[in-house]
Amino acid sequence: MALFDLPLAELRQYRAATPEPAGFDAFWAETLDEARQLAAPAVLTPADTGLRALDTTDVTFTGFGGQPVKAWLSRPAGATGPLPVVVEFVGYGGGRGFPHDWLLWSAAGYAHLVMDTRGQGGGWRSGDTPDPDGSGPQAPGFLTRGVLDPRTYYYRRLITDAVRAVETARALPFASGVLVSGISQGGGLALAAAGLSDVAGVIAGVPFLCDIRRAVTITDRAPYAEFAAFCRLNPARAAQALATVDHVDGVHFAARITAPALVSAALMDLTCPPSTVFAAYNALTGPKELELYEWDGHDGGQGHFAARAVAFANALFGR
Repeated sequence: MALFDLPLAELRQYRAATPEPAGFDAFWAETLDEARQLAAPAVLTPADTGLRALDTTDVTFTGFGGQPVKAWLSRPAGATGPLPVVVEFVGYGGGRGFPHDWLLWSAAGYAHLVMDTRGQGGGWRSGDTPDPDGSGPQAPGFLTRGVLDPRTYYYRRLITDAVRAVETARALPFASGVLVSGISQGGGLALAAAGLSDVAGVIAGVPFLCDIRRAVTITDRAPYAEFAAFCRLNPARAAQALATVDHVDGVHFAARITAPALVSAALMDLTCPPSTVFAAYNALTGPKELELYEWDGHDGGQGHFAARAVAFANALFGR
């Protein structure tokens, strides 16, 4: 790893050059209205995990198109009364895995809803939610699935799932507030969910899907490399694909977030280049904090950032 992006002084001032697409708000309002019209009550089934310090529930809620999405909900064992809920989204290629994969937030005294990632879970952590939709040619992976039309694009479905996860958490009888969180793809989904729904706060570690037009030209690391591969084989469709990804760019969601935000960036991150993360951070309009890791790549602070995230949540909820 090495420093490869803009100097830090320029990063602190950097703004994305890509304007949001026309009809951005209408596109997402229509998408979410359709999902809500098809929504069914969440199904919560107690799960016997062997983790005696936690009460864990297997959750099925309806996401995009009324399609079922799985999640794990964990709380400190025997907890009564109101609790803040941390809704967490998973990094690229991973699914919800097992409840014992996710102990940080419940150990810190929060309710924790981990959303499964439709169609993913074959890369590094297993998943249980299919993606029944798909359209057109794509490079292997998810970044170009259905990329020739915003309406068929994979991330339209996944972002809708994320918003519905927030709405599911908010409807829990004990929920006293909802915080969204995630790393990489999970961080990008956290920004999207916070920009499209009412949350108390957002934690986005080295977020993916930000300033996408720049990202796909300055790094050859996956997942952004998938987009370049697609355009290399489909040059006449490149402009169409770029117009599609503009509809899911975290910079545009960040501009709509007013809740307090904690973001991390790493200056040697070849997966989510620092300028793309700063583009989203600099677009935030509400209270915001940046954790900068000058010597890190896409690990983005690891345990250091996890500790900072818990401190941020505790301050937010007065715990």
